[in-house]
Amino acid sequence: MSDAESKTSVKITIDGREVEAEDGELVIAAAERTGTYIPRFCWHPRMNPVGMCRMCLVEIDTGRGPALQPSCMIPASEGMTVVTDSDMAKKAQEGVLEFLLANHPLDCPVCDKGGECPLQDQAYSHGPGESRFIEEKVHFEKPIPISDLVDLDRERCILCDRCTRFADEVAGDPLIHFIDRGAQTQVNTFPDEPFASYFSGNTVQICPVGALTSRAYRFKARPWDLDQVESTCTSCSVGCRVAVQSSRNQVLRYQGVDVDAVNWGWLCDKGRFDFESIHAEGRLGEPLLRADEGHVTATWSDALGRAAGAIEAALASSGPSGVGVIGGAQLTNESAYAWAKLAKGVIGTDNVDAQLGDGLPAEAVLGLPRATIDQACAPGGTVVVLGVDPKEELPVLYLRLRHAVVEDGVTLVEVVPHATGVTGLAAHSLVHGPGAVADVVAQLLAESPADAGGIGAAALAAAGTAVRSGPVTVILGRGNLADRGDLVASAASRLAEGLDDVRFLSGLRRGNVHGALAAGLAPGMLPGSVSLDDGREWFHDHWSTVPSDRGLDTEGILNAAADGKLDVLVLLGADPLSDFPDHDLARRALAGARTVVAVDTLPNPSVRQADIVLPAAGYAESDGTTTNIEGRISRLSQKVTPPGTARADWVIAAELAYRLGDDLGLESLDDVFAELARVAPSHHGLTAEGVGIDGVLVPLDRDDARTDARTAEDPVGLQTSGGDEEPTADVDPEAAEAAAEAEAADTEAGEAEAEAEATEAQADAEAADAATPDEGDGVEPVADDEGEPAGPGLPAPVRFSATAVAVPSPDTYSLRLLTTRKLYDLGTTTQASRSLAKLAPGAVLHLHPHDFDRLGVEADGQVTVSNREGGRGSVTVPVRPSGTVPKGAALLAFLQPGGQAAELIDASAVVTDVRVEVAR
Repeated sequence: MSDAESKTSVKITIDGREVEAEDGELVIAAAERTGTYIPRFCWHPRMNPVGMCRMCLVEIDTGRGPALQPSCMIPASEGMTVVTDSDMAKKAQEGVLEFLLANHPLDCPVCDKGGECPLQDQAYSHGPGESRFIEEKVHFEKPIPISDLVDLDRERCILCDRCTRFADEVAGDPLIHFIDRGAQTQVNTFPDEPFASYFSGNTVQICPVGALTSRAYRFKARPWDLDQVESTCTSCSVGCRVAVQSSRNQVLRYQGVDVDAVNWGWLCDKGRFDFESIHAEGRLGEPLLRADEGHVTATWSDALGRAAGAIEAALASSGPSGVGVIGGAQLTNESAYAWAKLAKGVIGTDNVDAQLGDGLPAEAVLGLPRATIDQACAPGGTVVVLGVDPKEELPVLYLRLRHAVVEDGVTLVEVVPHATGVTGLAAHSLVHGPGAVADVVAQLLAESPADAGGIGAAALAAAGTAVRSGPVTVILGRGNLADRGDLVASAASRLAEGLDDVRFLSGLRRGNVHGALAAGLAPGMLPGSVSLDDGREWFHDHWSTVPSDRGLDTEGILNAAADGKLDVLVLLGADPLSDFPDHDLARRALAGARTVVAVDTLPNPSVRQADIVLPAAGYAESDGTTTNIEGRISRLSQKVTPPGTARADWVIAAELAYRLGDDLGLESLDDVFAELARVAPSHHGLTAEGVGIDGVLVPLDRDDARTDARTAEDPVGLQTSGGDEEPTADVDPEAAEAAAEAEAADTEAGEAEAEAEATEAQADAEAADAATPDEGDGVEPVADDEGEPAGPGLPAPVRFSATAVAVPSPDTYSLRLLTTRKLYDLGTTTQASRSLAKLAPGAVLHLHPHDFDRLGVEADGQVTVSNREGGRGSVTVPVRPSGTVPKGAALLAFLQPGGQAAELIDASAVVTDVRVEVAR
């Protein structure tokens, strides 16, 4: 132990055994960490202690004699003696249990918590065996729904305060609390206010009894019926670890798993309850082909043959540019790589994009210096939320940010087009008009700022001081789908250039969009975060072909299809008819493409218009890995079998390549993983063993030794501390072995022999380096975050810089459209989950009160919103005033029932202006 560590630890004695505890660590935590379990109900390691239940009473002697004290409230101190199993402690714990059971109903035979209930377990292990109470127990109506997702059995509650503390302290949604007094004390919601929190499912998981139960799981199974695997949630891109639990080949529940680097055990309700979509009615299980009467079932041979024939015809008539691929953000890393190799390495097209027009340039996502969640939440730092609303799009990241601000003194500055879920936490909230983000950031960084985007110079100056005060993490996302993503990217580029100590954490929401982009599913990019130009020669050595020119993004692909210039449109788990911000363009594109191939798990509007439908294995139905917002690769685990003959996406790609006369060379998931690690520079050196419980960050060498400082122990400079082991690149094994032998010889055979061995090792290393492409071959060494080489002969990762985007001035008669995401919407997965399907709030137009007077509209009245350019649809929705919307802006949520914002947006416009009129 280092000197620094020894200063922060103390020695205490627990049940006669001396252990080391961290200075200030609670006794209950120190005991559990060193192998002694103290019973508890109210204590939770991720919440502040309250000492409510008193179940953790033990004898503690701090030098004044032993006394019964709650171990969840007492910090460890030097010389402390703790006795957990004394007669006094046992009697106190028996008494606590006797009181708790006095009114607790005997529901164990029917209670969902039975079999995994701490009260049940501790009644056996620490209880008195019988009760002296014979009076009638308290009764309440049972159960009562306190939300659409959670039921409450009040008489089971032991008043431990876990659920109420979580709602208040962790989620910031104090919607559930204690009411009444004495024996009638109960947990409940406020009258007519349901427990409408995005995080209510966490209270079910942490409830130590069956007082709070999940309506989706209630009476479905018992713990002994369940089998589970650990996996990673892909409902958004935070990458929360989950336990996937099933019975009889059906997924019945997700439970959060505590991973310190990511989710701390928490899940959002969307991520917790969308398991219902796995077995939803209508799951695609057989290939479908379009016929005169609609889709008909086909064999895999016929469907793949027709798809391959369409691609071959496209290549013959239009070349590689006649094929476009949209989607891939829901695939595993392995499947994303296989499809990138098929599209770019076999077909030869660069018309590939995993984002559906709602993201940011891939170069910005991959090329800006990346931060981790822990770095963003480090005490004393500054976080700039640029564009995105974390609570709506990345809910568990919101929980981490909230803790960082409330508990750890992080300063939060938001630069957003509308108030967000973190506005109440922000030290400086800069709510600007649509399209003004780059101007606001420029003034934020200026020494003497001027007014910008409707924000005063004084507010910008105060926020600028905070931003320049220390290390900054920028959470970068797309806050307005009606503005082009280039605007936010330009603002991010200004921050990267204007701040000395700044890193970026992506705020893109789609499940594995970061893994898909890193695997090459983006125009102008190749696997490993390498640009097409820089990586072309490297990949020519590994693939059959490489695209000759940069291709089109989703908007470009859809425009080409709409103009009749695209022969084959492949949709990889993508639904442009619902999810692309411009519905008019999406409709024309699917009608204009000669052949549409949909690879998906559930029917959706785009699948219903496809000519060929290939059923894919979905979440929990295939193994693989995924990549989160910080570049952390973690495992996905199969738990149930796919429906019908559905196949993993990478298998479909390999089969299509075979029918096109090529071979991806990928015969197993291990093959795909190994090839990705071998050819993708950002993944170079990654091993399956290195992806441990906490995952592993890529690139592996971001904070490790540089290649130009190689040692005998690390001959290629690629060791990493991520994961359970320290994987190294599989490069120069003979040189590494010889170098190690040279070191041994130095101690055993003297300096002369060691020098000879070292000379041989150096010769081997030089020979190996000579076998790889050098600068003369047009391939640059890969660089890490600091621009240093990271591996021999690998192409350099992409670097990002943006150019300014001109924004047209608004006219007097229009409002500028703001279109944002909500956690619940009409998305396919949400609507296929019974518990979530009705939670979308609906379309409501929000205007600043000033604009109400100017337009002559009334609150809760109906208005018609139309694009000022005409030629597009209009929507009629209710309108409400909101002081959090900038003047001159109109806020309408995306993909909501009752009115589609995508009917108004022109994807080719920098900003979207609309007219608002009283509905007639």
